This record gives sequence, structure tokens and C-alpha cells, in this order.
Amino acid sequence: MPAFYTPGGHRRYRRLDLDNFLNRSGPGGAAKQGPIVLIVDDDERVREYVRVNLEMEGYSVREASSAEQGLAVLEEVSPDLVLLDVMMPEVDGWEMLRRVQERHGVGAIPVVMFSGKVDEESADDAAARGAQGFLGKPFDPQQLIEHAKQLLPA
Repeated sequence: MPAFYTPGGHRRYRRLDLDNFLNRSGPGGAAKQGPIVLIVDDDERVREYVRVNLEMEGYSVREASSAEQGLAVLEEVSPDLVLLDVMMPEVDGWEMLRRVQERHGVGAIPVVMFSGKVDEESADDAAARGAQGFLGKPFDPQQLIEHAKQLLPA
């Protein structure tokens, strides 16, 4: 398991690496979980549909119904991909994207944005802000799943 050392010489492991190590199963030590995807959307039905389909493809999925919950999940686990709705109450997806980049660095965690308010500038705006993709609603959630699989093979 990869480790890094602090200036004091203490060995530290990333939480994800430690979790993967602890979740290894049986002979050969293959991990039970696939890549971790965080879905942040205030629509429970969208989250459930995308979660179920990604889990069937071998992904491990975490969910959040708001940007604040999504940021709290990011404190616990470092996902391999974030699927992020733009239009949410209180803190919107753009602000969450900014905070993710502030904490983890631009592009460190790929983010795919999706929104019900789509215009010519939305996709360009998403790319300019550092997102790896943008889908407009209403969309076939299968599109979102396919986009996730392209960015992050299971």
C-alpha cells in the first residue's frame, strides 16, 4: 500500500488506500469495491437511478442531496469522480465545484456537471470552470452513466 511521510518522519496512508486494503476479499486480495463515484443532486429519483446503474457496473457510489452534504462526504472519502447537479437549494453546484477545487486542486477529482437550465454557454462555462463534462436536463440518466464510464472505467 502506497504511503507518504510527514516532515517528522511519520508514515501516513490515504484514507481511500486504507479502506481498499481493509475491504480486500479472499484469495488474491481483489478489492470488493470499484471506483468511487459521488452523486450530488437534490432529486432523490435521479440519485437512485444513477446509483443503481453504476453499482450494477461495479462502481461504489456515495450520495448527497445538497452541496453541503457533498462537501461533508468529500471529507470522509476521496471519490474518483463527482457527478454534480448545478441547480440546488442554498449552495449551487458551481459553488460546490469551486470549493472542491479549492480543497483538492483543479482537476484532481474529475467532475461532470448537469443542469435543467441549459443554454449555449453552459457547457463552455463548465469547461472554463474546470469540469470534465456537462449534460443538460432533461437527459437520459444513461447518458450520465455512459459519461462516467468513459471518464472512469470500472
